[in-house]
Amino acid sequence: MTIIPLPPPPQSPRLLVSKTLRHLFPLPFFPVSAARSPIMAVAPTGGTSEDALPAGTLGCGYPTPLSPPYPAESKEVELRRAMTAAARSGDFEMTAGDIVFEDEWLAVANKASGVYCEAVLSSFKSLRGSATVPSELHLANRLDRDTSGLMVITKSHKVAGRLVKAFTDHKVKKTYLALCIGYAPSWKKITISSGHGRSKFGAWRVYSASDVGRTLPGGSMVRHMVTSFEVLSINGQGKLREPEAHDAESIIVQEKGIERSRDDDMKTDEILVRACPQSGRTHQIRLHCQYLGIPIKGDVKYCGVLEWKGISCDAHALHAERLSLQHPVTGLPVRFQAPLPLWANEICGSMLQDS
Repeated sequence: MTIIPLPPPPQSPRLLVSKTLRHLFPLPFFPVSAARSPIMAVAPTGGTSEDALPAGTLGCGYPTPLSPPYPAESKEVELRRAMTAAARSGDFEMTAGDIVFEDEWLAVANKASGVYCEAVLSSFKSLRGSATVPSELHLANRLDRDTSGLMVITKSHKVAGRLVKAFTDHKVKKTYLALCIGYAPSWKKITISSGHGRSKFGAWRVYSASDVGRTLPGGSMVRHMVTSFEVLSINGQGKLREPEAHDAESIIVQEKGIERSRDDDMKTDEILVRACPQSGRTHQIRLHCQYLGIPIKGDVKYCGVLEWKGISCDAHALHAERLSLQHPVTGLPVRFQAPLPLWANEICGSMLQDS
């Protein structure tokens, strides 16, 4: 892999007038009142729903989450996947083919799904040999256990500090591929802006954008998160295009998202999307896909299907596809791209690709 100089960055995309979900989806969407359904009730911002308040508290409520809590079955699934990943990570060995790029200051590795980040770091040391690898190895970024794709390993404290700051300051452009299962959206490109935080039981949830800065149970605050999405294919019909700046519909989250049961018979479409997180919140892409009504395949924690076309899903289908950044030592703009995982190859096999 060689360093690829990038062209000058394009101008920021122009966001169109903000629209709510009911303008963007072909299905009827109605905020549900407490009188109609106490289970799906939406408390006003700052309300006192059971989901928003600590047990035994009356009044002075916390912000109300706008995405659902973890499904009951997700606990067992997550435990099983965690145990499998722990065993796999203990025996994990990278190959030379897993190294996308390497120079004297850093290396970029293609992490496999179902492996913890620490296993990538220790395996890199074994691959290169302890005698030739610096003792100051660091991970500049992290991926969820089941997310595959690009991870940056730095070889000195100085380089680590520069790259971690670049990631923290959102100066690194990241794109992901996600295979979602749901009702095909009417939009092709969209940017969603919302709040992000932990609810009273510790679950990561979507909050209203107007709740950013408010205090949550446990003392943390609602933080801002923004993700841009582009639909690449629906049921295999589409094109794996190069990422590009584009006009997009804009959602400023103020109300509850689309909720559908796991048995919803409308969940028949396979939707391949490219996601570009403009902030770096935990589970950001997964949460926004859930909110938009297109949860990621296999992402049981965020209402994704556990089984699809008769096959059980062992992990969620999310892949860290590309990283674009300024090299922390040379200052040159560089771009790294990971090979596609098996599930993405199967989807993209019949799609035309840009040269």
